[in-house]
Amino acid sequence: MLIADKWEEYEVLDAGDGAKLERWGHGAESYILSRPDPQILWPKEKPELWSKADGVYTRDEAGKGTWNFSNPNRKPPEKWQIRYNSPTGELKFWIKPTDFKHTGIFPEQAVNWDWMIDLIKNSRREINILNLFAYTGGATIACAKSGAVVTHVDSAKGMVEWASDNAKSNSAEARWVVDDVMKFVTREEKRGVKYDAIIMDPPSYGRGKTGETWKIEKMLWPLIESSMKILSDKPLFFVINSYTTGLGTTVIKNMLESALHDRGGKITSDEISLPITGSDKLLPAGISGRWEAK
Repeated sequence: MLIADKWEEYEVLDAGDGAKLERWGHGAESYILSRPDPQILWPKEKPELWSKADGVYTRDEAGKGTWNFSNPNRKPPEKWQIRYNSPTGELKFWIKPTDFKHTGIFPEQAVNWDWMIDLIKNSRREINILNLFAYTGGATIACAKSGAVVTHVDSAKGMVEWASDNAKSNSAEARWVVDDVMKFVTREEKRGVKYDAIIMDPPSYGRGKTGETWKIEKMLWPLIESSMKILSDKPLFFVINSYTTGLGTTVIKNMLESALHDRGGKITSDEISLPITGSDKLLPAGISGRWEAK
């Protein structure tokens, strides 16, 4: 189990009855949001806290989601920043509640940021990293701030622009690419480009910038196979994150072992989670599979 328990400006206040209550920020610049999570099947432990939510996200019977900011005196701004104290220093991220429930950062991934930062800093060489399905750039910024050269790829232009804004707040630089990840990896192979580390955070289902369809059960393994062709002769790490039901720790570990069996190194596959304040329970937040060089 990997637990992202180093946050100061984020916490899960409670979780139950299909939702989670989260604090984003610090002091007067913090806001409490309630968001649905279908895997939270247990009851709330602190029901009295939920009335303090500044924003509540709900879905109607048709599945359309909306935010309700009922308290005009506590309505969050369009966006605000939170900070994370990583091994390489403070990282800043813009938070912005979106129409599709997300806020612009997956805080559980901080446990992977710390791990990657340590590997990069201890490598004592320049590391070229490819971040696929890179979203708003949490891993991109963590790696870039550690001295790595990062190529950030996502098919959504708005997410890449958001990532670029995050990078500016951190005085970090990356190569920003709006593209379908499968097509990009294929082109990089033809160009003879190699990477020392690859990160992929694939959705269960999605569409590329020109309508390409992504289905993780059919396309994850072909993407891994293609990625092996652009991995350098001295790779540092390879990370696969999954939030898809059915792709458990053993599935991810088997994929990594099949792809990297001739590279040596160490493979682990773990559930990733967040602590719930004042509770013995942990909030499950997906699977993370890691390969690292010895």
